[in-house]
Amino acid sequence: VLLRLAMPSDLPQLLEVQRTGAVRALAHVFPQDLYPFPADEIRARWQAEMADPDINTYVIESDDGAVAGFAATRGVELLYFGTAVETWGSGLAARALSEIVDRLACAGVTRARLRVYEENHRARRFYDNQGWRQTDWRTRTSFPPHPVLVEYELELPANMITGDAAPR
Repeated sequence: VLLRLAMPSDLPQLLEVQRTGAVRALAHVFPQDLYPFPADEIRARWQAEMADPDINTYVIESDDGAVAGFAATRGVELLYFGTAVETWGSGLAARALSEIVDRLACAGVTRARLRVYEENHRARRFYDNQGWRQTDWRTRTSFPPHPVLVEYELELPANMITGDAAPR
């Protein structure tokens, strides 16, 4: 098991993992001199979502128990997902996403959805490789400069359910 529910004490590490990855992967979308990582807004979002009983916020743990990533789900939607930059290419993200998908399937989800920045080519390749498919849905994010988000979905066959991975 790679996932555990996030706790408020995880917040500093979660923010650092998210900030580092966002700056690395999205510098062309959010130039840091014009649109620095919105740490205060992201911290407030994490706090609200950890307190929301309809949202499952997760820490992805490395083998040594360190915070190696994050995820959150609500209903059929993967709200966000990321792993620490130093784990990129290690297979951790694929294993963690598989565990998230198992949890969604155990909760009865048959079609999962997520949104990703249109210009986040690395993430889009990852989701494509994991079997997610882009839909026609598009919108803009609330964060300046308001880049486009695209939707992906994944059909979850009933036989995918593995058993003990249900969310809280």
